Order: sequence, then structure tokens, then C-alpha cells
Amino acid sequence: MNSSVPSLSMRNICKSFGVVQANSNVDLTLYSGDILGLLGENGAGKTTLMNILFGAYSADDGHIEINGKPVTIHNSANAIVHGIGMVHQHFHLVHRHSVLENLLVGLPGINGMLDKQGALKRLDEINNNFHLYLDPHAIVDDLTIGEQQRLEIIKVLFRGARILILDEPTAALTPQEAEGLFDALRAMVAKGLSIIFISHKLYEVRSITNKIMVMRHGKVTATLDNTPDVSERKIAELMCGHELTPPEKPAHLAKQSLLNISNVFTNETGRVCLDNISLNVRGGEIIGIAGVSGNGQRELADVIAGVLTPSSGTLEIDGHEILEFSPKQMQAYGIGRVPEDRMTTGLLTTLPLSDSMALPRISDKAFSRFGVLNRKAIRKFVEEQIEKFKIKAHDADVRTGTLSGGNLQKALLARELAWDPLVMLAAQPTRGLDIGAAQFVHNIFLELRSRDRGVIVISEDLEELFNLSDRIAVMYEGKITAILPIAEATVQKVGMLMAGQEAGQ
Repeated sequence: MNSSVPSLSMRNICKSFGVVQANSNVDLTLYSGDILGLLGENGAGKTTLMNILFGAYSADDGHIEINGKPVTIHNSANAIVHGIGMVHQHFHLVHRHSVLENLLVGLPGINGMLDKQGALKRLDEINNNFHLYLDPHAIVDDLTIGEQQRLEIIKVLFRGARILILDEPTAALTPQEAEGLFDALRAMVAKGLSIIFISHKLYEVRSITNKIMVMRHGKVTATLDNTPDVSERKIAELMCGHELTPPEKPAHLAKQSLLNISNVFTNETGRVCLDNISLNVRGGEIIGIAGVSGNGQRELADVIAGVLTPSSGTLEIDGHEILEFSPKQMQAYGIGRVPEDRMTTGLLTTLPLSDSMALPRISDKAFSRFGVLNRKAIRKFVEEQIEKFKIKAHDADVRTGTLSGGNLQKALLARELAWDPLVMLAAQPTRGLDIGAAQFVHNIFLELRSRDRGVIVISEDLEELFNLSDRIAVMYEGKITAILPIAEATVQKVGMLMAGQEAGQ
């Protein structure tokens, strides 16, 4: 499909934020029919570059051409006029409205009236061309995560996009939904569209793209054709700038039960209800929790962390039945917690790092006596963790929110590991992290496993779960539908269970 004139050309793009050079003379070329994988560690400059292309930022220097013609993109509306559409990782949908109403938001209509018939016709065209069918009258709140993702893509196609930017498009999809998305992308490029595919899942990049561009420290370090000799390991090394050694998971015999959940039900208003949940976590094993987002994983984590009290059922930690559910009580019994939302639930971004890392244990004798804080002890503790975990922070008093995602995750892990938990509960522990930071986190979990601690990893990344887990529990609509030893688990089987179907159905 490639022609001699690129559908998109970005040349010598430069952008600085104060002393930080986010983009330095970046070139990007995209032809009709290309799927370009845009890769790089967190902070490499990918997001800044795409924000310039989509009109959120203005470049300090450089220029953009669409189909060989120079353009100036002032904002996202302007980008759409030029045929550029962006599908963000977090969806921008009106959940109480229908599919059709979401497609019509912001469009002028005809004589002041919504052009519903025209919209239905355009929706049929998109379905016929790209097999992206949705019931136009379905309410968004009733759609699955995969269907909501489909609607976001339909929205940009509906507005005439010929260049699509997809940011972590499979983050919350089952393997089957991801493959359906890839089929649609292949149909799009067959029709001459061009796609920029941003993902931390290197196996997906290898599967769907024909070209790969790697960024590091704001610069392009490699642009290459996605040929059979390009391995995931080679891409990872280009991203990190050094050789990566995959973590080893040696055989290990699980020991006694550390956490036992029996017949737990919840009925909190406005939350997914847990329905007869039973799960046993032993010392020396990693339990993976798989499931499409919103099927009870967060509620399960909140019960284990003491945030949510079950309406019935029991929970035992190291043989002690829990009678009072509170985060402090769970800490006392040895539950370490890395929550899903590290920016709000995990750490206080507006406070100094020393306060964020000490706050959950602020009443311990190590940090306070008779209600008086021991600031010297707190600072010493945090400085030790910064050094031990190689957290990139100027000092213990740096504002927490200035740290990168990977360093925030390191700070959370350091805080919890300092108290040597019996069971570590980690929800989406590597979401948004680059491959180097993710590998650091995985090594910590494997080290805990080797010391006969229990680890629960809740993740929507099946590759992560298959690499780490000794057993995988699959959740669907508040239930654990299966618990599979890793030797019996396959991506297809787990994917079917995540979708509420029996494996092989």
C-alpha cells in the first residue's frame, strides 16, 4: 500500500519542558498501509511526540506534513480535520448514553437537528469495511470493555480519521478481544489507513506491526522493519540501552497456608458483589488473578486489604481468623498492599515522599512516640529505601507526584517490603511501566516467593501472569470460575474463562 509520499511526516521535532528535553530532533515517517509500533521506556518521549501530533502541545521546533503538505496542528479538533484520530488508554465515553449518541457528540447535525439516519448509514459502512459492529441503540454502560474499546475506534473512524494513534489499546482486553482488534486493524491498513501502535507488550508489537520505532531519552534510537530476525529481546535492549536478563522462576515447593478465604460474599451498593469467593494462598507461591476489568478483582483486593468488609464468609491469615476488617488490622497480620491506583490510593502525590512512605505506619514506635513524630527516623527510613531500591528521587523531601510511574511503584514496594509481609497483594503492578521497571517488580515477587512468602498478583496482562504465577484464578462477574495450575493453563483457556465461557466453547 506504500506510496512515494508519506501519509505522515514529522521532521526534527523538538520540545522542552524547562530544562527537560522531551523530544530532540525526532523524525517519524508513516506511509499508507503502515502499522508502526512506537516503543520506549517511560519518559522516552513517546507521549510528548503524540501529544504534538494530536495538537495537545506545540513543538518548539520542527514541522509536520500530511500527505506531503505542511500543516500546523493547534488542537485536537484541528488534528481531526487533518484526518488524525487518537484512541486513549482511558476511554472518553458518556456511559449513560447510547452508542449512536456517543458518535454524534460534538457534531453539528443538519439544521440544528442530529443526523441520526446519516450516522446509522456511516456506522454500517464502518462495520462493512472493518467488521466493527455495535448495536447503535445499546447503552455504553452495558457494553463490555472490549466493546467500549471498539466504540472509541469507531468514533475516530466516524469522524474521517485516516491516521490512527492507539495508546495501549489492548490493556484491558481478553486475548480473543485483542485478536478481534488486530483483525480490524489489518482491515484498516488494507483500505489504506495508517496506524501508530503504542504498547509495552512486545509480543503484540511483533504480531501486528510492519515497522518499529524505538525512542530513548527523547531521541529516536532505532527505526526498523519488523522482520523475523527482530526479536523481542533485541527490541527490549534498544529500549533500555543495555542487555536485559529475564527473571528466572525456579521450581519451588509451596508450604503451609498463609491466607485462606472461604465462601466470601459482599453486597456493597455501587460495587461488583463477590459471590462465594474461596481462595487459598500458600507460602512460596504466586497466585495470579485474571479477569477483564470490573469483574470483582478490585473488590477482592479490598477485602484482603481490609478496606471492604464481607457480608458473610471468613478470612484467615496464618491461622488467625479476621474478625475486624480494617487496613491497620490487615497490616498487623502481615498483608502488604500495592493498590491499583498508585497515584491516589497508594501515595499522596502532593506531599513529600517521606510522608507518603511513612504514613501507613505513622503510629508505629519506629516513627512516633506519644503522638510526636520522629522526623529524623522517618527521613532515615526513606533515605535507606531510596538507596536500596534505586528510586530516582533527589531526596526524601521531594514531592511524591514528581516521580515517574516506575519510581512511584518502587516507592510503594519499598514501603511495604520494609515490614516483611507474609502475603504481598499487588494489583496491576506493572501497568504503564516500561520493560526495565516491570522486570524489577517481577524480580521482587520472585524473591518473596523464594522466601516462602505468599504473593497475589492481580493483572490484566496475561503474559505477566503466565510468567509469574504458580496458579491462576480467573474471575468473572464476581466469581472465581476456575483455579488452574500453571501447567494446565493456556492463554486460550484463560481467555475463554475471562469472557464467561467454558474453555473450548
